[in-house]
Amino acid sequence: MAKNIKIIVKGIEITVIRQNNIDYISLTDMIKAKDGDFFISDWLRNRNTVEFLGIWESIYNPSFNYGEFAIIKSRAGLNSYKISAKEWVEKTNSIGLKATAGRYGGTFAHKDIAFEFGMWISAEFKIYLIKEFQRLKESESNNLKLEWNLQRTLAKINYKIHTDAIRAKLIPPELNKNQINAKYADEADLLNVALFGMTAKMWREQNLKLKGNIRDYASIEQLVVLSNLESINAALIHQGLTQNKRIQQLNQLAILQMKSLLGSQEIKKLK
Repeated sequence: MAKNIKIIVKGIEITVIRQNNIDYISLTDMIKAKDGDFFISDWLRNRNTVEFLGIWESIYNPSFNYGEFAIIKSRAGLNSYKISAKEWVEKTNSIGLKATAGRYGGTFAHKDIAFEFGMWISAEFKIYLIKEFQRLKESESNNLKLEWNLQRTLAKINYKIHTDAIRAKLIPPELNKNQINAKYADEADLLNVALFGMTAKMWREQNLKLKGNIRDYASIEQLVVLSNLESINAALIHQGLTQNKRIQQLNQLAILQMKSLLGSQEIKKLK
């Protein structure tokens, strides 16, 4: 299981784990918010619960055991019938619920099912659960945006733009006729010339003491533009444009985009 994440809902600390990029929320923690002496098995014996779980599994789980599910469904709601989360998982081959043993074990559910369980606790609790889970996902999304392409560059350099004069140097030079008409060995070098004004070999010859390559020492703005140029170049190739026509267009686009990005407040937040 992935590293545990904690969210706080109505004063209750609730564990969220990630397995195979899927989030599971602890029902064991959630039930602490339920007034009275209740167990997860009380929720599982409810016929509406069983029907909901069956529909969810039928949509997302191709290995769901419909035979065992039919037996459970026929008994659900009876006063004499009770089933634990572990039994539900073992009998139906469920993927929506996970029952784990040990000190940090318990019953975990896919977020769709956890939200339904939250309604069983109270409508108010469900709303706050959804709100806190969304806040968690938004926070993770923002962190991913901040980390986008930065790990590679920040691990090798401490590149910062200090003055407008230095920033201006980041704007690609307009290519001359020789650069436009030159034959480039691969598309990577074509993009390098369009953005940086030189090939990877030329950069290495000028920076013998530095490790890595020209792109390892690119600014955030240059990495953004480079990503855009790669997509545009693919489209131009598909259109059948020659290399010299493509590099001319890419260079002009690089100049326009760099001028725009150098004044972007969003890019500044990444530094």
